[in-house]
Amino acid sequence: MTTPDPPDRTDLPIGRRVAQLRTRLGLTQQVFADRLGRSKSWVDKIERGVRTLDRLSVIEAVAAVLGVDPEVLLPHPARRAPATGLTAAVDRVRAALACYPTPTTTTDAPSQPPPSPAHLDRRLRHAWAAYRHAHHPQVMRLLPDLLTDIRHAETTAGTEHTADLLVRVYRLAAQTLVKLDAADLAWLAADRAMAATAGDPRRTAVAAIPLAQALRALCRGRLAMAAPITAAHRLLPAPSRASAPSDLALAGTLLTEAAIAAATCADATAARDLANRAARLATVLGDHARPDNGDLGFGPTTVDLARALIATELGDTRHAITTHQHATASAAWNRLPAEHRAAHLIDIVRAHLDAGDPQAAGRALVIADRIAPAETRTRPAARAALTAVLRTGPTPADVTRLAATIGLARQ
Repeated sequence: MTTPDPPDRTDLPIGRRVAQLRTRLGLTQQVFADRLGRSKSWVDKIERGVRTLDRLSVIEAVAAVLGVDPEVLLPHPARRAPATGLTAAVDRVRAALACYPTPTTTTDAPSQPPPSPAHLDRRLRHAWAAYRHAHHPQVMRLLPDLLTDIRHAETTAGTEHTADLLVRVYRLAAQTLVKLDAADLAWLAADRAMAATAGDPRRTAVAAIPLAQALRALCRGRLAMAAPITAAHRLLPAPSRASAPSDLALAGTLLTEAAIAAATCADATAARDLANRAARLATVLGDHARPDNGDLGFGPTTVDLARALIATELGDTRHAITTHQHATASAAWNRLPAEHRAAHLIDIVRAHLDAGDPQAAGRALVIADRIAPAETRTRPAARAALTAVLRTGPTPADVTRLAATIGLARQ
C-alpha cells in the first residue's frame, strides 16, 4: 500500500481525512460505501463527523479501500502503540494457536499423560468465569496452557468430552481476541473451533458465535450474518416449547449475532426480522436461561440490548437510546455478566455521541469502568470511545479522572 504525504492532514478529524482521500481517488460516496459493504448514509456521517470511526478493524477496512496504510488515518496518540499492555499476551496466544499437535505413536518416547478431561473442564470453567468478570489479562494468561493441554488431550484420547472442551477453549480465545482488536487472530481461533465440531450441531452452534463476532470485527458483515443463521437452523430446524432450553438459548444467541451483523451491512429488514426471531425464543426462556459451553446469558434483556446496538448501526439514534434505557432499567440487567454490561455501555457511547449528548456518553463509560474496570482499561474500543468523548470539549471530573487513569489526554 502507498502512504501519501499527509503532513497537512495530521490535525484533521479522521472523517475529513477519509473524505479527502476518497475524493482524491475519484470515488463517490456510494461507490466507496459499496466497496466497504456499508451504506452511503454511513459514509456521509463518518465524513461529516456525525459518527465516530473508532474501531481499528473498521479503520483498517477503510484504509484498504482507500489504498493507504491505516496509520495515515489515525492521529498520532491513537496509533498502534500497545495501548492495552497485552501485546505480549496476544503473542503468546498466537504462538499457542500456531502449534499443531500430532497423534503419538508407539515408537514415540514416553511423555507425561495429559490432564484428565474433568481437570481440564474445571480449568476452562475458571477461565470462562474470569471472562464473565472481564478479567481479560487473566484470561490471556490462562489461554496458552489451556489451548496446549486441551488439544493434547483431544489428540491423544479424543472423546466427545474433549471435543466439547476444544470448541469451548477456541471460542474463549476468539471472543477475548475480538475484544483486544486482534480480529485476524480471533478469526483463526474461531475457524479452529468450527473445524473441531466434527459436524455436531450443538458444537457447531457454539463455534458459530465467535466466528460471527470475528467476521463482524473484520467487516465481513454478510458472512457474519450467514454463519450463525446456518448454525441456528441446524441446531433447531423447528424451535418449539419442547426444545431443550440450552438449545433455545444457543439458537437465540446465534440469531442475535446475525441481527447485529445484518445491521452492520445496513440491512434493516434482515436485522429486525432476526432480532424478532431471537425475541420470540427469549420470551419462551425468560431472563434466566444460559446456554452451555460458556455460560453467557440469553433472554429478553439481552435481545433488547442487541436491538439498541442494531438501532445505533442503522442510524436510528432515538430508538437506540430509548431501547438501551428500557433494558438497563430492568432487574435482569444487573444479573448479566459484568463483561456483558460493561461492553454494552462502551458500545452505546456511539449512540449518545450521535445524539449530541457527550455527557451521557461519558457517564456510560464511567459506569462501565465501575462495573468492570478491565473492560474499559484494556479494550481499544473503550479507549477510542473515551477519546471521542474527550474531543467534544470539557468533560466532568469523573470522565477526566478515567481518561487520566487510562493514560489518555484531550486531543
